[in-house]
Amino acid sequence: MFVIKKMIGGLLMPLPLLGLFACLMILLAFKGRKSALFLSTLSLIVLLALSTPFIANLIIQNNEPASLAFNTLKHPKIEKIVVLGCDINPNPALSANNQLGNCALTRLVEGVKLAKHYPNAELIVSGGGYQNITNSGLMYQTAISLGVNKSRIFQNPKAMDTGEEAKLLASKLVDFKVALVTSVLHMPRAKDLFNAQGIEVITAATDYHNFAALPWSKQFIPNAHALLVVTQYSHEVVGNTWISLRRWIDPEAL
Repeated sequence: MFVIKKMIGGLLMPLPLLGLFACLMILLAFKGRKSALFLSTLSLIVLLALSTPFIANLIIQNNEPASLAFNTLKHPKIEKIVVLGCDINPNPALSANNQLGNCALTRLVEGVKLAKHYPNAELIVSGGGYQNITNSGLMYQTAISLGVNKSRIFQNPKAMDTGEEAKLLASKLVDFKVALVTSVLHMPRAKDLFNAQGIEVITAATDYHNFAALPWSKQFIPNAHALLVVTQYSHEVVGNTWISLRRWIDPEAL
């Protein structure tokens, strides 16, 4: 079920969805359907538009509020710091930090920063993986190399998605002051899932973007980073839709 969910979710992202649709329409166009050629061209234009910083900024500008970032001045005490998993690139020949993707590494840096500001807080690194290498394991090793005492770090290596992370950690987090570290686009969904388990969290968002700061000469040129951010936003839309559907079927789900 988990693999099927991930496959369907992946196919609903802009690049595979519009790319496959364009290919299908081109095939139909070869069979004499002129409308299919128009639709394939339209889908490619939409894909290119979504890849421009200008359109990407329009999509995400209201979904990355600075209020989700952590402010140490407002929180004199934190007892638990939870860093949610993200992308990894398993390769035993490399050091742990070089196996963490940009997203995971950015989250961990925020978690380590908070751990050093709150020396009595427990640092919880979460996330499963593959090829016998887990997100939490790589974060654990990297956090130690960055100066965090291993006795302060707890791993949650079995969770394969945010819902599982919240469920598996609930018993450790309820009634504690918890800082939740994850990407800003992911934060609303993550906060909702943790709240559903009875965990009150203080947001510590990472991975902010500001495409509006780019010069106009780059605003309308498609690039991979803009498409990646739009894909991340699309992932959250699909994730929230899935949660709403699950809760509609079973109010106790997630």
